[in-house]
Amino acid sequence: MSVAEKKPVDPIPVGTAAPEAKTRGKGRRRVLMFGVPVLLLLGGGYAWLTGGRYMETDNAYVHQPLVPVSADVAGRIVEVNVAENSKVAVGDPLFSIDSTPYDIALAQADAALASARLSVAQLRANYATVAAQVQAAEGILDVQKRELGRQDSLSEKGLSPATTYDEAIMDARQAENAVKVAQQQLNAAAAALAGNPDIATDDVPSVRAAIAQRDAAARNLEKTRVLAPIGGVVSQIDSLNVGQYLGTGSTVASLVNTDDSWIEANFKETQLTKIAVGQPVEIDVDAYPDLHLSGAVESIGAATGSQFSLIPAQNATGNWVKVVQRIPVRIRIDSDTRGLLRDGMSVAASVDTGKTHLDNLR
Repeated sequence: MSVAEKKPVDPIPVGTAAPEAKTRGKGRRRVLMFGVPVLLLLGGGYAWLTGGRYMETDNAYVHQPLVPVSADVAGRIVEVNVAENSKVAVGDPLFSIDSTPYDIALAQADAALASARLSVAQLRANYATVAAQVQAAEGILDVQKRELGRQDSLSEKGLSPATTYDEAIMDARQAENAVKVAQQQLNAAAAALAGNPDIATDDVPSVRAAIAQRDAAARNLEKTRVLAPIGGVVSQIDSLNVGQYLGTGSTVASLVNTDDSWIEANFKETQLTKIAVGQPVEIDVDAYPDLHLSGAVESIGAATGSQFSLIPAQNATGNWVKVVQRIPVRIRIDSDTRGLLRDGMSVAASVDTGKTHLDNLR
């Protein structure tokens, strides 16, 4: 059949197709108008009900023990044994102070102690001498008393003149006085030995004082070598130089124990409702994006951070504006940090409270 012989195609009735397309368009708009908000509402409600389990904050920092290093004695530095950021163990020497004045002080203390012990030996000898004098005086008194009794008997019988009897009385009284004087001297000698003649030499107060002075001098000499009080990394010691003078108690460096770390996270007070000690925590370290640590809530602070400031905020004025406070929460790190953490590093902490909003509604 040729092209010219083809039958003409009947046109589609315009009045029939247009109403059907218009009806389908209105249906789609109704679905979008009502269905999407409903889906969003349902999704949002589900997310809210199942959410709220994790309390998160990025206001969290690594903390490590930091011990200031100071000089217990004054003097000039003669040696620096460590460099900045070097790792030391407990008892390692950090720097040394000129010990010459303290060597002299120790020698003087040793001499004073020896002198005190010698004085005690002299006091013991004096006590023994006075004790012998008391014993001799008591012997003389005993003789004089017997002589007085004999003269008294003879005088009564008229066999002894009165003058002889009077002399016997006088001699007996003198012997009694001699005993009293000797006894007083013996008491004084005993008092010099702390009232106990048998006391050990080093227990005598004067010797004990000399021993204490000697121990103090020895301690000061020992403190001329400044040792590490803890193991860790030395910081801020590069300011020390040989010949520099340090005063007593001068803080010259710090030791940071990088092997002992914990997190202090400052949570909003509104987040503490469900946070409790022992809850697990996930920790992300800003410096190491691939390092994910685990831990647990160890303790919750007793006050907001503002309460520990030098000048706590006073909210009694008329222009007061409420600000959500933050409470420090200490987090224990259970993962092996491999010595990577440093004091003051920023982290993000997420506490798994185990309770969603839905759990709270039940």
